[in-house]
Amino acid sequence: QVQLVESGGGLVQAGGSLRVSCEASGSTFTMTTMGWFRQAPGKEREFVAAIRWNQGDTATDYNDAVKGRFTVSGDSAKNTVSLQMVSLSPEDTAVYYCAADRLFLPYMRPAPLYDYWGQGTQVTVSS
Repeated sequence: QVQLVESGGGLVQAGGSLRVSCEASGSTFTMTTMGWFRQAPGKEREFVAAIRWNQGDTATDYNDAVKGRFTVSGDSAKNTVSLQMVSLSPEDTAVYYCAADRLFLPYMRPAPLYDYWGQGTQVTVSS
């Protein structure tokens, strides 16, 4: 049974940095696409960033709201993905969810395309 286990997160002041990581355990196959979504109180879950591996090539995609501040990286062989976040603002406060899929996802932003999800980790940015 595949489980996505997130780590990191926590409380940070505005302007600070934080890193969240995720590992897909129990998988007998390689995840081709892994990403991060977030959900703030009273809001819908939204795409943050994703990374996709395909025959030696790596592609990434970012929500415009985090582009230039967040960096997604990972290791396809280890089924891991991380999100380095800098210049955090209170608007980044949310539960961050790791998502993964074994398939090549041409479009990495739609949440329903991902088969596997983590439980979420809280990121709180104080002003």
